[in-house]
Amino acid sequence: MKFAVCVKAVPDTGTGLRLNPESGRLERGSELALSGFDLHPVEEALALREQLGEGEVIVVSLGPPAAEGALKKALAMGADRSVLLSDEAFAGADLLVSAAALAGALRREQPDLILFGQQSSDGEGACLWAAVAEHLQLPLISQAAELTLEPGVISGRRQTEFGYERISAPLPAVVAVSDAINQPRYPSLKGIMAARSKPQELISAAELGGAGSSRTQVLAVSTPPSRGARRLVHDDGAAAEAIVAFLNERRLL
Repeated sequence: MKFAVCVKAVPDTGTGLRLNPESGRLERGSELALSGFDLHPVEEALALREQLGEGEVIVVSLGPPAAEGALKKALAMGADRSVLLSDEAFAGADLLVSAAALAGALRREQPDLILFGQQSSDGEGACLWAAVAEHLQLPLISQAAELTLEPGVISGRRQTEFGYERISAPLPAVVAVSDAINQPRYPSLKGIMAARSKPQELISAAELGGAGSSRTQVLAVSTPPSRGARRLVHDDGAAAEAIVAFLNERRLL
């Protein structure tokens, strides 16, 4: 059985996300890491393969060449190989272009099960998996907190405001897992060493039949407006009076 896990290499969110004012794109720099949300589908694919006792786990991503380094973490965890869609034609790709490109790569691989994290830690759109499923015309299970694999069928369990529900879909299928589904493993030293020799394929836009044109354009990037006059009030028992006085000064009451 073949598992494909779609992942994303993102900037370090600890240092803050910045937009380039000239290009209007997110500054990615050279240091990228695997999105934390994507560690969960990688772990789930590895666990399902272990349950079956056989299978192949492929990680698929779209990003700059520097993303290859981030994909090594998934390989160190136990994935067999990676496929990176990288081309200048993909720069600034919106949801539609990204979904079409990933769908093109997945058609080449013909996996039995395609896994996504619930969202990326930079864009946080939480809908790319739906667009890919639409391109591939495959059934979709979203926000899965538990997966059960049976011959020809994948079942997902998820929590809703009314309780738990279980959804089943025939394979091949697309599944977006929540971060509550598992606890991702840490790569072992043996896994890290093995990742160095695992295949990492680089695919251009031309190999997928072209990137298409992004319909989303950033017209301008500007700094947020100043908050204006403000005053920090410490609650020493007279905070309410101080706030009322501040509002009165500005004729807001």
